Amino acid sequence: MSRPAAQASPPGSAPFRSPRAGRLPLLAVALCSIGAALAALALPLALGSAVDTLVARGEIPWPELRLCAALTAAEVLLDAVVALLGQTATATRTARLRTTLADRLVRAEPRHGQAVAPGDLTTRITANAAEAAAVPVAAATAAATVLVPLGAVVALFLIDLWAAAALLAGAPFLIALLRTLVRRTADASADYQREQALIATRTTEVLDGIDTVRAARTAAHEHTRITEPLTRLSAHGRLTWQILGRATGASALLLPLLTVLVLGVAGLRMSAGAISVGELLAVFRYTVLAVGLGVLTGALSTISRGRAAARRLDPLLGLSAVPHRSLELPPGGPGRVELRNVYVVRDGKRLLRGVSLTVPGGTSMAVVGRSGSGKSLLAAVAGRLTDPETGTVTLDGVPLDGVDPVRLREEVTFAFARPALLGTTVGDTIAFGAGRPSGELVRSAARDASADGFIALLPLGYRTPLERAPLSGGECQRLGLARAFARAGRLLILDDATSSLDTVTEDRVQRALARRAGAGTRIVVAHRVSTAADADAVVWLENGTVRASGPHAVLWDDPDYRAVFHADRPTALPAPGGPGAVGAAGERAAGPVSGSAGSGAAGVGDGVRSTRPGGGERERDPGPVSGRAPTRAYGAPGQADGTATAGPDQGRTAGPLARPSRPGPGREAR
Repeated sequence: MSRPAAQASPPGSAPFRSPRAGRLPLLAVALCSIGAALAALALPLALGSAVDTLVARGEIPWPELRLCAALTAAEVLLDAVVALLGQTATATRTARLRTTLADRLVRAEPRHGQAVAPGDLTTRITANAAEAAAVPVAAATAAATVLVPLGAVVALFLIDLWAAAALLAGAPFLIALLRTLVRRTADASADYQREQALIATRTTEVLDGIDTVRAARTAAHEHTRITEPLTRLSAHGRLTWQILGRATGASALLLPLLTVLVLGVAGLRMSAGAISVGELLAVFRYTVLAVGLGVLTGALSTISRGRAAARRLDPLLGLSAVPHRSLELPPGGPGRVELRNVYVVRDGKRLLRGVSLTVPGGTSMAVVGRSGSGKSLLAAVAGRLTDPETGTVTLDGVPLDGVDPVRLREEVTFAFARPALLGTTVGDTIAFGAGRPSGELVRSAARDASADGFIALLPLGYRTPLERAPLSGGECQRLGLARAFARAGRLLILDDATSSLDTVTEDRVQRALARRAGAGTRIVVAHRVSTAADADAVVWLENGTVRASGPHAVLWDDPDYRAVFHADRPTALPAPGGPGAVGAAGERAAGPVSGSAGSGAAGVGDGVRSTRPGGGERERDPGPVSGRAPTRAYGAPGQADGTATAGPDQGRTAGPLARPSRPGPGREAR
């Protein structure tokens, strides 16, 4: 698929903001911090002048004292402004950086955003983003932080060369101390952040599988696995503080020695008449400013930690948005989907190879195949959750990479095997998405997904908070289906979205889908025979290629096709009264069905049990299920009397998938 050169922002969306935006507050921070530094440098000269005036004239030097007061007030005020603006700018940049990261994740292909484990991703967006956002303010104040010691050294040279030379004698030790501090702090911070991310990742994994952990009674093992990195995390944290402590201890030893050395030299110079008493006081103050490393070491430590955090954010900030243009879909289009020579490559392996197929508008197509054949990937390509490396995908004749993403998501909806339930309440979950459907549409979608019944039993119905709604896997799937139904456009893609439903509930959902026939196109990733039989046509994938396509009743004649539905299932139990076996999902296995027309039908037979995917057995009720004709055979569509019969499309295994003009054998009239 060709990549468009230009991209357009979705209508109504906020313009993309770079994390480097908002430089005006940083400029104000830098100017105020420099002003405070200049006031601090000017204060020793004013104090020295006041002392010299007092000693020489014997009177109170009011002008010099007023200047000292003004400089002190200016320094305090400017430092307060720096603190206020700096914290505000850091908070603003943190929020902006987190928004940018989330924006990049949402706009990128899902597979790119999923390259980072959820726990690690949470750590990067929260803790690492805050540390990285603190760097610009620290860098803006670093100029003033460096200006103070450098200015103090220059002032010492102007007052007395010998005093300045005494200070410079200890400069190599100070530089070595700062260099070691920066390098070791950066390494320790990077190690700390990696262990922090590992703990978050493992915690998220356990929370996602908490039911499995409880069932397997492995809570103690998982607790040990989660807390195992704490020892290394503690070691890295202690190392960081040890580095700072050693730097502080070294400076506590080095700085007084330098101060005493400079003051000794300055005292000798004063006794020789080279400098005055006021200048001796100024030398003392400038020496303190020159060797005061507390602020400088703190700023350097912040920058080191922030740079280490920024390196962890680079992969997320480097995510590219899915390219698109602003082509319009034809109004009232039927939802015709076409894939032409589609290739998808992941990690150097071709997962889809030359797939070409057509789904006529208003029809349903089932995608079947063994595990790993590329079914879900084909569904993702058809709905543009991912782009193929080569080939084209069109919806009503318009390339998917040319449709505006907001418009595309209005017309293409998904339901998944494990839907993510987003929103605060059950009703919000069904209504989740761009724009909000009406309450009646939400309830209608819930009824079609067979979710309205269990929602009515919740404490507050549709207003029940999700955390107060204990949901089974099947109920979660029904909410996901309801969400898709509430926004059904011209294309609905069901990626194994009924796998956790029992046969009766799935039958109700299929009948609801049948009522929507003609209103939109459906692509269904199917693992059950019944799901494939309900579709207008079937595409059979094998090793990433289309092995065959056509009506389910025709494909059923191929034993390899029948084996697709039973390859990964438990051994079927023999069905009483006939050689056909009942499969894992309540469908009959391959093979002719003997006996009367009703003997092999779904839902017929006394006490027939079928193995369920999750273990255990379910007793099937005698008689027809949900009003279906008892002559409908699940295991062999079109074989009510043991004879394979196909509709008018018999023998067709390639070409466009057309909707049958009349119900074929094995399909009830809708």
